[in-house]
Amino acid sequence: MAQESNGRRITKLGTFRAYLVNYLRKNPKINQDLTVLVRQQAPITEGIPIQIYAFSNDIEWINYEDNQSDIFDLILAVINQFDLGIFQNPNGSNFVTALK
Repeated sequence: MAQESNGRRITKLGTFRAYLVNYLRKNPKINQDLTVLVRQQAPITEGIPIQIYAFSNDIEWINYEDNQSDIFDLILAVINQFDLGIFQNPNGSNFVTALK
């Protein structure tokens, strides 16, 4: 774990949150006049939930959903680069794969 010059410790999760905020701040589909927030919530058994709070510039439902999907696609595409993972409840196919 690295440390900034102000004594604050830098974590993988903190770096990931900063990355997401930067992405949202530069995203032309996000309304920059309203709140843009990425925060971690209280830890739970499955991990540490991340809340993304931002407003779309487009109020058309399909465009809003596409924008939201783009954000989650980005998260899924880059999460491993931060040495973090996504929790997903196991299902039957997970067990079949694990047994092979």
